[in-house]
Amino acid sequence: MRTITMYLVGLVTLLTIQNLSAQEGYEKKVGILKEQKAEITLQEKEALKLEIEAIAKQLKNGEITEEEANTLKIKAAEKRALNIEDRISIIENKISLLERNSGHVQELDTLNYKFAVQIGFGKDDGQNAKLFGFRLNENPNRRKITYDRRTYSDFVMAIGLNNAIVEGQSLNDSPYKIGGSRFFEMGWQWRTRVFKNSNFVRLNYGFSFQFNGLKPKDNQYFVALDDGQTELQEFEYDLSKSKFRMDNLVFPMHFEFGPSKLKTTEETMRYSLRNQFRLGLGGYAGFNMGTRQKLKYDRNGDNVKDKLKRGYNTNDLVYGLSAYAGVEGVLLYVKYDLNPIFKDAAVEQRNISLGLRFDL
Repeated sequence: MRTITMYLVGLVTLLTIQNLSAQEGYEKKVGILKEQKAEITLQEKEALKLEIEAIAKQLKNGEITEEEANTLKIKAAEKRALNIEDRISIIENKISLLERNSGHVQELDTLNYKFAVQIGFGKDDGQNAKLFGFRLNENPNRRKITYDRRTYSDFVMAIGLNNAIVEGQSLNDSPYKIGGSRFFEMGWQWRTRVFKNSNFVRLNYGFSFQFNGLKPKDNQYFVALDDGQTELQEFEYDLSKSKFRMDNLVFPMHFEFGPSKLKTTEETMRYSLRNQFRLGLGGYAGFNMGTRQKLKYDRNGDNVKDKLKRGYNTNDLVYGLSAYAGVEGVLLYVKYDLNPIFKDAAVEQRNISLGLRFDL
């Protein structure tokens, strides 16, 4: 879990940096062009100064006459004046073009094929294909921009509290610590608009890795018995940590409802979920990849750490219901396993989770 946390921190840092850069938008380009515009006159004047010095040196060495020197100086001054006028005009036209089109400027096609890999986790802009955080760019000037994109993709991450509902007991009587039992989930999802002319209903589907943890109370740990049952028993030493974790690979599917903003240009039509409420209802199905238990305790003055990776009679198939609601990419998230945690258990237990989900 510590390794996952480190990767998570790094991922969030990259996302934050990229989002901050994206917020600057085309205004940064305009600012750079204005700075270049101010430097053009100084640059051309400095170039003229060097040319005049070179002409004066030729006159001094007797290579040209004074009349020829004056003619060359006039031509040099006229050239630099025209350079200043034309270069400033080019910069002003670029600025006007960027401001008029909010930074989206068409480029002429070229015969130069380029290939680059750009690392990033930002939103796809319709010109670059994004695959798990990598953008494969095959000369964007040659790619035909899709006018109406019905499918988008996101990296999904969720974290929160985990527990189990035990048959015949309320959640308040759970044998697991409320605050200590947690879950973590990460995966990738695709979001497809259901109707052609409305984005109110979307179908979300993808895959996720779920890590569901349970921390037993009262110095207990899980024991797999010979009769196929798994039960909690009191440990012979004082436990400083008792943690049980189930790792699942699941394939979620949700119907998502909510408004969106339509933005159209001559080239594209896009629905935006920015600052919009979203509600998703659905479920998931998959399988258990592994189950493990971690115990920490003091045995006769020695600090002992046991990591036990066994089946513990957990169900191989995992399936359940899930829902989320929130604004844009920050959502309240709940999921409930319909399958019991343990096979053929005398008392059935089902995993339940509540937390926050982030669509990045």
